[in-house]
Amino acid sequence: MPEDFLIVKDLTKEFTPGLPVVRNISLTLKEAKTFGLLGKSGQGKSVIMQSIRGIPEYEPTSGEVIFRVAYCPSCHWVEYPSKAGEACPKCSTRMEFREVNYWEELNRQSRIGKSLHDRIAIMPQRGFSLYSEFPAVENIRRILLSIGYPEGEVDLRAVELLSGVRLQHRLLHLGRDLSGGEKQRVIFAMCLARNPLLFLADEPTGTLDPITSVVVSDVIKEAVEKDKISLLLTSHWPEAIKMLTEEAILLENGEAVMRGKSEDVYRAFMEKVEKLEVQRFKGTNPVVKCEGVRKWYYTFDRGLVKAVDGVDLEIYEGEVFGIVGLSGSGKTTLAHMIIGLKPVTQGKISVRIGDEWIDMGIPGPDERGRATVYMDILHQEYTLHAGRIILENLTGVVTEPLPEEVKTQRAYEVLRAVNFTDPEIDYLLYKLPDQLSEGERHRVCIARSLMKKPKLVLLDEPTGTADPITRVEIAKSIRSARDALGQTYLIISHDIDFMKLACDRAVYMRHGKIQAMGDPDEMIDLMVKTERAAMESG
Repeated sequence: MPEDFLIVKDLTKEFTPGLPVVRNISLTLKEAKTFGLLGKSGQGKSVIMQSIRGIPEYEPTSGEVIFRVAYCPSCHWVEYPSKAGEACPKCSTRMEFREVNYWEELNRQSRIGKSLHDRIAIMPQRGFSLYSEFPAVENIRRILLSIGYPEGEVDLRAVELLSGVRLQHRLLHLGRDLSGGEKQRVIFAMCLARNPLLFLADEPTGTLDPITSVVVSDVIKEAVEKDKISLLLTSHWPEAIKMLTEEAILLENGEAVMRGKSEDVYRAFMEKVEKLEVQRFKGTNPVVKCEGVRKWYYTFDRGLVKAVDGVDLEIYEGEVFGIVGLSGSGKTTLAHMIIGLKPVTQGKISVRIGDEWIDMGIPGPDERGRATVYMDILHQEYTLHAGRIILENLTGVVTEPLPEEVKTQRAYEVLRAVNFTDPEIDYLLYKLPDQLSEGERHRVCIARSLMKKPKLVLLDEPTGTADPITRVEIAKSIRSARDALGQTYLIISHDIDFMKLACDRAVYMRHGKIQAMGDPDEMIDLMVKTERAAMESG
């Protein structure tokens, strides 16, 4: 019977004295078992992960992180506690049972603390930590060499690890040319290369489409079971908690309010998700026209890439327009051409400003530059200035020579537009970004885009790693801002549930072409059906 391996006792973490981010968190993870942390954005899931990992900034304010292990006194190797009394796999010395107060040992810089630290791997939230100019296999080789893996066996082990995450066909592809799901699988293989006892997966599918999320989750599940790795998982995708873990806790306001079987915790969380009734806006007045648009380019390893291949569409003024499709389908390339970030290889994109149509294929301040000043983009890797309060983050983007009180009034207007009440605005304007929840930061970032009064706003993965509750908040914020300020929105996202909530119309793209256009529910259902069929057929 598996023994207790990780014991977290009353863990509390304060970044500001007297204001705990997490409070009295306790959990027990048995060796080679799985455990989930579920809750809204900003409830402290990642803080708990980093504290268990041993990151200095996340040392608990109070409480303990205990590991029960078998320890080799000769070479300092650690294994699961059930291995106590057996011969060390590294030097054959008899292994001893130890109960380790992890943070005490880390602060003492002891050998057992370092040995434990080396056998914990983490896949961080929004983590794409690859060497982008090196092939996938070289990324794995570098990890193996850094941990002292026998040099003569490194190549074989690297290929074995990539094959284990179903990427044997991508061995020599550069990191920058991999899709989001492929990058996540390479990072997972890099974690496995460290031969961990404990794998901390913090939002491993946070930025992936639903089809790729299932693939990555399946790969993690197979590897954890095969290699007998203990798994601690957080996810914005609650189904992953149900699918990948046996037990879980539900977090609210930094405290554990429920613990039990993962399926029961999942069900309790989903009961809290607001059911949003969607009214689709029917636009009639075009503001963007794409006619026969192509974006082709050459790469050394892939040859001719038809990123966008003959696209015709119209976007109507005042609508929330979505582009759906898997990674590599051409969504981002098309959107970036529409707002003038990338040139068109062939065809024509026109944007209407007032009564004038502007050709986005003609560069210069007197050509497409006249339209780009009325556009803004919220990138997937959105950021706020950490050292500036929210008011400064908002007013700092206004380039017009306006009095500060006018800028402040505009800040109130855009925050109201993204569904903050006046009391909430009074509270958050003088806070720093890290004092807000993930969902609040998302909405502030959208508000910051609106400070420039753009006519067309591009949102690139606006929900990021948001949970279902936060997803509804963001969808309501976008629709509210559209109604209050009259913008047109273009959204590209892998989050299909969000797209169904937020968009009025959508197109489904595949291999650079538009497959269909219409109601978002219908487009997403078509995408899921088509992509699953393609995956099953190989």
